[in-house]
Amino acid sequence: MSEATGSSSSPLLSADRLKAFADAVVAIAMTLLILPLMESVTQLGREGVNAAEWLDDESTQLLTFALSFVLIANFWVSHHRLFDRVERVTNALIWLTVAWMFTIVWLPVATSIVGQMETDATQKVLYIGSLLVTSLMLMFTRLYVMRHPELHRIEPIRLRHGLAADVITAALFALALAASLLIPALGYYTMFLLLLTWPLHRLATNVIDRRAATRGEDAA
Repeated sequence: MSEATGSSSSPLLSADRLKAFADAVVAIAMTLLILPLMESVTQLGREGVNAAEWLDDESTQLLTFALSFVLIANFWVSHHRLFDRVERVTNALIWLTVAWMFTIVWLPVATSIVGQMETDATQKVLYIGSLLVTSLMLMFTRLYVMRHPELHRIEPIRLRHGLAADVITAALFALALAASLLIPALGYYTMFLLLLTWPLHRLATNVIDRRAATRGEDAA
């Protein structure tokens, strides 16, 4: 699709403000993660609880805070890398990004639920399911960018590498959720499946690169 065609069907806007907006939303969401811990410090401090007792009482909340902080940071890195060379956006891309930001803003709530309530199936769906939806929204956003080359200057091979990472991440979140629901005793230990992301992505990118090289040789 030519730039002129794209402009007539959907106005192309500068991507700078959308990038800044997304960065601000992510920063706020990461900051909100700490609020339940701040509140517990105040509450337990008034009850005369010392620091060691606080660490023991809030161990689950501390772990979920750290995990969610790292996961949101990882989502931001992926989003930043995708939009680094996106120069213009359409209304559809704006709303895809807004939907992705909605899932990011929800994560502090899901994190607080995990840290302060008893573990049950609904809690797992709210937390792991939220992470799955966030990864899926990033995947849909990347697919949209891939289908609209007039919006960016990203090499196709780089987009395919990123898409592989999105698919693998979403699949591992889905698997972690399914395993935690089918085998309740595993709890959130199923999240360790995410450690497979890097080796699986490396394997996928090797396959993508070989196929790209083969197509290049055939074209030559």
